[in-house]
Amino acid sequence: MTTRAETVSEAAAGQCWVRRQPVPWLLGPAFVAAVAYVDPGNVAANLTAGAQYGYLLVWVLVAANLMAVLVQYLSAKLGLVTGSSLPELLGKRLPRGRRLAYWVQAEAVAAATDLAEVLGGAIALHILFGIPLLLGGLIIGVVSMLLLVIQSRHGQRPFEFVVIGLLVIVTLGFVAGLFFGPVSWGAAVAGIVPRFEGVQTVLLAASMLGATVMPHAIYAHSSLARDRHGSPLPTAALPRLLTATRWDVVLSLLVAGSVNIAMLLLAAGNLAGVPGTDSIEGAHAAITTALGPVVGIAFGLGLLASGLASTSVGCYAGSTIMAGLLHRNIPQAARRAITLIPALAVIAAGVEPTWALVLSQVVLSLGIPFALIPLVALTGNHTVMGSFTNRAPLQVAAWVVVGLIVALNLALIGLMATGQG
Repeated sequence: MTTRAETVSEAAAGQCWVRRQPVPWLLGPAFVAAVAYVDPGNVAANLTAGAQYGYLLVWVLVAANLMAVLVQYLSAKLGLVTGSSLPELLGKRLPRGRRLAYWVQAEAVAAATDLAEVLGGAIALHILFGIPLLLGGLIIGVVSMLLLVIQSRHGQRPFEFVVIGLLVIVTLGFVAGLFFGPVSWGAAVAGIVPRFEGVQTVLLAASMLGATVMPHAIYAHSSLARDRHGSPLPTAALPRLLTATRWDVVLSLLVAGSVNIAMLLLAAGNLAGVPGTDSIEGAHAAITTALGPVVGIAFGLGLLASGLASTSVGCYAGSTIMAGLLHRNIPQAARRAITLIPALAVIAAGVEPTWALVLSQVVLSLGIPFALIPLVALTGNHTVMGSFTNRAPLQVAAWVVVGLIVALNLALIGLMATGQG
């Protein structure tokens, strides 16, 4: 039986450990989650938006990234304060039937995520080395499995270093083109004003939103933060960890948001009106022609790093979802092998790759409310969060974000139901 003195001693030790760590050492989980915000689905959606509509939808990326900062902070906060991931908390509260139904939609989101990431990596290998898409998808699956082995055998910190290294490559690969190609900065600033031009821009905006505010990143971040810092955490240590988490989220999503906007600006400035840019391969060819082979190779390497990193994080999220909602733990390498099959099947069926990527992001956009509504409700629940319950301004802002996302998704469903999407 633990005595009060022992409990106080453990809490003091935990608080002391947190205080001894410099803030940079406490960073990391958000950078892993942020990889989901620069996955190949983002590339397809952002290049399509820039090539077809110029700077019109810059505002979508700015708004989505601001939303993502709030959402990811709440997810990490939930994991740190409760010592449980979002799927675990839902798994404890939902009756069996609703829990299984919720798991089905979460797995559908995970499948759409996996499709985008494996397909994007396969496209990168085809661009760089001429490898057929099916073989490329298999290579991406195998390499991502090796990355997951690092996490399972050596812990989260080495996994973070590898993923952050890939994020650096992604950033350099996609931002490099801005230093060689023209950008109309005046038009880019004008693109911050919210507006649409026709129903196709609504569909594309929903795709961009689904590619930016990622449901699986919401599920995963609560687990990443909890696993990184341990559980249970002494209450006295939480304020410093939450401060570090805010920095973690803001810095990581500043990087991810800048990469996304850079992709759209690159396409708007260099691909508008160029034939064939409705596909990633065509966009790569146009970028290479317009800006030179070095920029083309950098773009391909960025896409490859994006596919490798994001598919590993996506598989981690899938394991978190299954463990929390089904109360079953499946080795991540085994799950990686199983979930690779649908993505390879789509590739083998010959579906147009870039269109499949954009549609996968629409599926993700439809799954956002199912992750976001419980997150906001739980972090605003005093019974769950205690003294760390969201304050009124934060809770209001969170519900406004939920309302905006749900409204856009309802508009998307209406357009698709009437055959306009």
